[in-house]
Amino acid sequence: MKKSIEIKNKIEMMELIKVSPFRKVIRRTEPHKHNSYFEIIYLSKGKGKHTIDTQEFSIAPPIIFIVRKEQVHFWDIETEPSGFVIIIKKSFIEKNLDKEIKQLLSKISPFPCLYPNDKNTVEQLFQLLNKEYQESKGESNAIIEGLLKALLAKLLQSERPENSIRNHKENLFHKFKDLLAQEKKLTNKVVHYAKLFNTTPQNLNAICRRENNQSATEVLSEFIIGEAKRLLLYTDLTIIEISYSLDFKDNSHFTKYFKRYTGITPNAFRSVTS
Repeated sequence: MKKSIEIKNKIEMMELIKVSPFRKVIRRTEPHKHNSYFEIIYLSKGKGKHTIDTQEFSIAPPIIFIVRKEQVHFWDIETEPSGFVIIIKKSFIEKNLDKEIKQLLSKISPFPCLYPNDKNTVEQLFQLLNKEYQESKGESNAIIEGLLKALLAKLLQSERPENSIRNHKENLFHKFKDLLAQEKKLTNKVVHYAKLFNTTPQNLNAICRRENNQSATEVLSEFIIGEAKRLLLYTDLTIIEISYSLDFKDNSHFTKYFKRYTGITPNAFRSVTS
């Protein structure tokens, strides 16, 4: 028996997102994890099985598989597959200031398997994404992000296995992320969100660590820093106004918080990006 699970890395260090055709030579693979990235797999052809963690899925194209970075998966494919793969690093999500992309990724990530209703549109979006990625030589740009947003929105219209829907509803971590993505005004207190879910901060923290290897505070801080960056970049609000809008007691507390997570002050961030 192996002493550890193999970790695969299919994206270059400097890349934040990668789009490529699904490799036709893949048949059987050993159980493995990915090196801190999120994977969306679309198969238009192929037959066999795909196992994610302990759940086995029959490959019945057109089909979408979502593999999160903490999950173990492996293939057992009987016939030549065809499709596309999108790899998204955590840093792509952190650096992206488009709130909708983050919301869409948060909504789609709990579902390991989806069945597209509109195969032609989904196929075209994958083809366009692949073409743009190849032409941009791996650099993320507004066209790639726009196509990705359209694809994610389209995939969320797909049919979902009943057990996936049930697991999503039962998963407090994903409920927490969904709520943060939809909040019009974030509250900088984990205890506030724990109360909304009728649980304790300790339990919410334990669930976040189990599901995503982050504390509840770290999950919340990602959303707060993302919103702070958007407000600094796209509004004329003062630092004081932004600090109060994000539930900080004063400007000094917000500045220290922002610098701790980004390495620079809010004023410096605004100056560099303006």
